Amino acid sequence: MKRSALFRVSTLALLAGAASQTGAYELYADDDTHLNTDLEAVFGVFHSQENYAISGSKREGSSSWREGYAKYGIRFDQGLAGAGTGYGAFNMLSSGTWGDGDAAGFTDGTERTTKIEDAYLGWRSGQLFEALGQDGVEVSFGRQNLMIGDGFLINGDALNLGKGLADGEFNRGGAYWLAARKAFDQTAVLRLGGKDGLRGDLMWLKSDNRAQAKPEMLVGTLEHVSDAGTLGLTAIDVRDIDEAYASPFQAERDGMKTWSLRGQGNAGVDNLFLSGEYARQDKKNVDDEDAWYLEAGWTFSEVAWSPYVSYRYSRYSEGFDPLFTGFSRGYGTWFQGEVAANYAGPFNSNTQIHHVAFKVTPLENLSLGALWFDFSTLDRDQGNFDGREVDLYAEWAVSENFIVMPLVGLYQPDRSAEEGGSQIGSDDRNLYSQLLFVTLF
Repeated sequence: MKRSALFRVSTLALLAGAASQTGAYELYADDDTHLNTDLEAVFGVFHSQENYAISGSKREGSSSWREGYAKYGIRFDQGLAGAGTGYGAFNMLSSGTWGDGDAAGFTDGTERTTKIEDAYLGWRSGQLFEALGQDGVEVSFGRQNLMIGDGFLINGDALNLGKGLADGEFNRGGAYWLAARKAFDQTAVLRLGGKDGLRGDLMWLKSDNRAQAKPEMLVGTLEHVSDAGTLGLTAIDVRDIDEAYASPFQAERDGMKTWSLRGQGNAGVDNLFLSGEYARQDKKNVDDEDAWYLEAGWTFSEVAWSPYVSYRYSRYSEGFDPLFTGFSRGYGTWFQGEVAANYAGPFNSNTQIHHVAFKVTPLENLSLGALWFDFSTLDRDQGNFDGREVDLYAEWAVSENFIVMPLVGLYQPDRSAEEGGSQIGSDDRNLYSQLLFVTLF
């Protein structure tokens, strides 16, 4: 599938938070050693004409706020005289929210926090195990950001609440929309098989995120990677949670097991994009839950501006737990609708969603896109989050180190909060806007 360099840069740098993929300033380099400093800074300006009752801290009216973070530190890799490569990183992260706080009241605009974000070490095997391919064995441990597959179930520990809930008990430093902090607090990872063919991962993850009830998880994956695409299996076993911070819904995570089957690629057809995943959850003392999606897209590569269009249907059962889902390959994955997914709901549970996306690239450094979503609640006894949303956005790489991303959204709920929905005071159409500035060095 044809993608502009801008799309890749903005996605990875802004929200996936993969520091190893972003720009860096080289401090020292020779044949075996590389030492770099990293700086990733993002600032956003947001306005919503309507507020939402999700946190219980908002009143009828509008909200205007700003979010920002800066991530800074060092990373290195060191050749080990034919015995593979060692690597690691140490990064600090400063974040904050200003103004009214977000439209759902998860932040109140007074959040300011500086903490360690990344602190990990790892080793890659190089050619030590030829049967497993280049870097066929990799181990790492420490505080790091990790993603499984397409991010449908796990894409970092990126839920960043502020002081709007429980007198700040879940405060992680604000920057809620930007999802500033993404690293799992403790990890141990073993990867086998390199990047092609049959490969797998075994992970132990421990979250320190109170808003996620601080779960401890074992994760296993088995994948087959080829030019036509990737087929994968995932198993997630939640071993423990901190009950002091768990909601009744999150309390069901203790002992919960999740399995998924996924695939993504072009099936050997140029310009085609196919993706899908089916996940099933086994919870104690409650019915099993599931979620799935199917998506197909096409790039008209011979047409001016290379238009791309896709359709996706997704369905999340009434009690499905989206776990650590997060932003992966662009708007709509896996925050479906900028207003709906961030403030109004649904939040990847108890819903089915139709989604159409359109994107063009008029310039090498400029992409323009449009997204349409239709949300239908499955069990309206839990609330009615039916609605529709249209988002228009641009991704403009002003230079190698500076990206500007404006977005305007129109969200139309079927019900107000007083009628069982979430929008406070009315079911009027909400005009939402955001402007993001991304700097990478």
